[in-house]
Amino acid sequence: MARMGQMTTQQFERARKGKLAPGMYPDGGGLYAQISERGASWIYRYRVDKWHVREMGLGSLDLFDLKTAREKALDARRLRYQGIDPIEHRRAARVQARLDEVKSVTFDAAAEQYAAAHRAGWRSSKHATQWLTSLATHASPVLGAMPVQVIDTPLVLKALQPIWTTKPETASRIRGRIESVLDWSRVRGFRAGENPARWRGHLDHLLPPRAKVRSVRHHPALPYNQMPAFVAKLRAREGIAARALEFTILTAARAGEVLGARWSEFNLLDQVWIIPGSRMKSGHEHRVPLSPVTLALIASLERKGERVFGTSQTMLLETVRAIHPGITVHGFRSSFRDFCAERTNFPSEVAELALAHAVGSKVEAAYRRGHLVEKRRRLAEVWAAYCAQPAARGEVVALKARG
Repeated sequence: MARMGQMTTQQFERARKGKLAPGMYPDGGGLYAQISERGASWIYRYRVDKWHVREMGLGSLDLFDLKTAREKALDARRLRYQGIDPIEHRRAARVQARLDEVKSVTFDAAAEQYAAAHRAGWRSSKHATQWLTSLATHASPVLGAMPVQVIDTPLVLKALQPIWTTKPETASRIRGRIESVLDWSRVRGFRAGENPARWRGHLDHLLPPRAKVRSVRHHPALPYNQMPAFVAKLRAREGIAARALEFTILTAARAGEVLGARWSEFNLLDQVWIIPGSRMKSGHEHRVPLSPVTLALIASLERKGERVFGTSQTMLLETVRAIHPGITVHGFRSSFRDFCAERTNFPSEVAELALAHAVGSKVEAAYRRGHLVEKRRRLAEVWAAYCAQPAARGEVVALKARG
């Protein structure tokens, strides 16, 4: 039986069903059933000081019966007895719950979500896979299972230091990727504070610069004065790998760009190979003017599918090793660049653009990519002529730019 001033079970049922007039119906001890046109809910009213009264919502009458509402009000009164504001206490509990949830987001989970968010803007799915694989190899053993909120500078250093001096280029990439994941985590609300993987003004005081750790290792390259002899032996070999390697040398392109070449990328009327930005290291479209020799090489190939050269990096390297062990496919780009500098008077930007390197400002580079196509075509013809010379003359020939 209800005590004086308390709601009865019958009153509660009437209130829950909306059969009481709008108003505040007391149950004692600060507990009220608040009836309005929007519905019925439980309210706990208490005085903060002599002048201020607060109201704390305890939920709908449809969700909590009379007994449960009285228990919730009793808990609130106990907090008041301890000098604790129940509204602030509940708010703090919710914040703590959010923090606990945030701390459950591990570095590996954040890296996966970061990659998923940026995958559409990356050059290829292969890049996304490599991006995550590199973190799994070098960062995850230390950071992977850690909540992003607790990752600090000592943990980042623990992940980087084992490879900072032995693999400086890889370590630098890993540091940047860790920084990106942690920045993303901060923006998403998964962590707060400074980024412990930041280089400038932070890790640059704790780790030596990459350039001072170890000199850059260049790809072993064939001296350009040996190119005529190499190309002569290459042309004596049969097979698509030999033709792909020859095309790679004559265009000074990267092996990956050649191996990924599609027939649709070749405009034979304008004598140019247009590589889409999605396949370029820079992410920008690259136009490669074709010399008569490279045009003839392309014309000699049989079309067996979408790809022009149906071979692989391994086959290219095996072809190189069969002719001249100890050099790399990528090194032929260095051979070409040395030839341009020492045996021609073409401006350096012509050679740099032929290699798809950035030149000057973005505006200047965009202008030059179109304006220097014909000069680059003449350079390609000079390079092809040099490579085709008899080996005995390859060491002394000097070729100049025309016009």
